[in-house]
Parts: sequence; structure tokens; C-alpha cells
Amino acid sequence: MKGKCLMLAALAALGLPVAGAVRAQPADYPAPSPAAAPAEPDAIPLYGPKTPGSNSGEVWSQYFGKDYMVRNVTRPTLTPVLPDPAKATGAAAIVAPGGAFMGLSMSHEGWDVAHALAERGIAAFVLKYRLLPTPRDEAEAGKYMWARMQAGMTDPAKMPTLGNPLATEDGLAALKLVRANAAKWGVDPARLGMIGFSAGAMTSLQTVLAAQPGDRPAFLGYIYGPQARVDVPADATPLFDAIALDDPLFPAMGFPIAQAWQAARRPVEIHGYQQGSHGFGLGKPGTTTTLLIDEFTAWLAMQGLLERRGAK
Repeated sequence: MKGKCLMLAALAALGLPVAGAVRAQPADYPAPSPAAAPAEPDAIPLYGPKTPGSNSGEVWSQYFGKDYMVRNVTRPTLTPVLPDPAKATGAAAIVAPGGAFMGLSMSHEGWDVAHALAERGIAAFVLKYRLLPTPRDEAEAGKYMWARMQAGMTDPAKMPTLGNPLATEDGLAALKLVRANAAKWGVDPARLGMIGFSAGAMTSLQTVLAAQPGDRPAFLGYIYGPQARVDVPADATPLFDAIALDDPLFPAMGFPIAQAWQAARRPVEIHGYQQGSHGFGLGKPGTTTTLLIDEFTAWLAMQGLLERRGAK
């Protein structure tokens, strides 16, 4: 129940639809609690001393006393979560949380995911990318974000018009930063990829499409992003596409994005979970979405990306 409530609460806080044409927040949704900004001792300014913005305008909230979300990010950072050296494979992933480009689910789709990857020998780097501005007041922010969501998602057969070029810019910068510090962090630059959730999936996709051929990430985990078709480069990054078939935000319409990858003869794997709704993160209890990270890791291994250095 808790996983379900957190997902619903997050969607409600961000003004996202959760079932068909639901427009009002049900009475049993847990409300976000205002929270002080958590300590982020390992967060690295994404652009070094030239990193724009300030964290003074960020608005943080919590669910269940531990799950953090943030709005109004103007100062992007990258937080390394490194595996035990005895487990490290040399592979790495930039983790992009979601939140409609107006919030970031830092715990549920960021830090929690990063630690799960690190436990499996994959170095992870949580990207706190820049967001579109929202009102400071939670109630006003919800109304504002819901209106922007509706305006930006009018046709499920097409990618949403709601986006954020600054997020893509930050995705490209994150790739550059990790590669520049690859030796320090025990990372193979050729095995650095991205995994994103919802708007984070869109950010990761746009980063892949915007990167120069030699700079593209080695893999893309596209987790409950819109399934609309896109133009796929001939040398596109291998794609792992996962979504719940009862997702109310991006209704089931087949897998056009994955089919476009297949048509381009690029590696692609599809996971269409029977249940899970939107925002299941590491998995909604009682559904097969709880297998997500293990399936993603198995897919990376199948691509030959998890072979330890020196392994035959």
C-alpha cells in the first residue's frame, strides 16, 4: 500500500492524472509535508565554479517522512553513488528522476535507484537537473503544474510538447563530467549510460538524440516515458523500454518508440508490465514491476556491458 500511496501522492503533488480523467485529488491521498533541504554532501556542481543558479530558491517536500521531492531547481548537481570496489564492473549510469520537468522525485526515482544499481556493481550518478519554475506555495504549484501538463499532453500518439531544453543541456554536461572523472570513479567511459523515469526518461532520450555520435551514452533505460515514435539515428544507443500497461499518464498504445528502434536495426528490449500504474520507481509491491532493476541489469549484461575489467 505504501508504494502505491507514494506514487499517487507524487502524482497528485505534481498535478498529474492518475486514473482516466481524474481531475481532483482523492481524500485519501497523503499530502506532502514541507521539508528542509536534505544534506547532499556528495553533490557536485554540474558545471564546476561556473554552475549557474542557487539552491536558495528550492522547495522541498517529503512523503512518509523520508521520500524527498524538490521543485525550482536552478543549480544543477551530480551525486555519485559508487559500488563496493569488490563488486564494481566499470559500468556506470546517470540516473534522471522524473517530475513533469517541474519537480524531481529525488528519493523514489533518484537516490533509491542509484543505490540499487551500486549494489549490482554499477556506478550511479544522480542528476539533479534544472526545472521549469513553479509557485512556492504547494497548492498553487499543483494547479499551475496540472495546467501546464494538460496543455503539453494533448495527443498521446505524439511526444508531449512539455519539455525543458535546460534538462537536456544538463544531461549532456553530466556525461561529460563523468567521463572526465572516469579514472577517479573507476568508470569505463565506453560503458557509461543513462536511466530515466517519466520526465527523466524524456530528458535521457533527448540527451541521447542531442549528443554527437561519439559522445552518446552506451545505453538508455527509458522507464515509463511516453511511447510515441521518434526519429532514431542509424547508430542509436541501445534501448531498454519499460512501462506498465495500466499507466494512466501514458496510456497503452503499443510501443512505437521501441518499434522505431527496431526499424533502425538498433538493440532494443521491451517490458510491458500488466500492472504498476505510473511512477512505480523500483517497483510497486505485488506486481512484476519489482523486477525492473534486475531485468535492466540482466539486459546490460546481455549487451556485454557488465564484464569486469580483465574478464575474459
